[in-house]
Parts: sequence; structure tokens; C-alpha cells
Amino acid sequence: MAKKPAARAEFVLFDVIYEDGSQRSNRRVPANILGGLDADEPARTIIEEQDRDIAAKSGQPPLRIKTLKRAGAGKK
Repeated sequence: MAKKPAARAEFVLFDVIYEDGSQRSNRRVPANILGGLDADEPARTIIEEQDRDIAAKSGQPPLRIKTLKRAGAGKK
């Protein structure tokens, strides 16, 4: 009997600009937490959590997010 295909996780990519002016592109956030009344705001929480993990591993303090937008938004 054939196997069922595995559920594929869908992600939305975000560009993040930090308060110090640095930028990180294509930060992945699970698509299933986005939308609804909060729109993309849950992405900030996920990315801040990712930043804390990265900061803990690197020994550097995490940077504060200034702006957050979907990757490719506004480009033509």
C-alpha cells in the first residue's frame, strides 16, 4: 500500500529591520500562525524568540526589532 504524503509545513518569509539599522532578510515564520485579527503580529513574537535563541548561542544581546514586513512586499 502506498504511503500518504507527509504534511508539508508552509512558511512565510519576513524582512526584519532592527533599531540599530541592521537588516535580516527571509526570516521564516510558520504560515499557520498568521492571519486572523492579529494579521502578521504573531510573526514578531516568533522572530523575537528566534533572535533570543541566536543571541544565547552567540553570546551577544538580542537586537530590538524596529520594523517587520513580508519579504517581497512592495517590490515591483
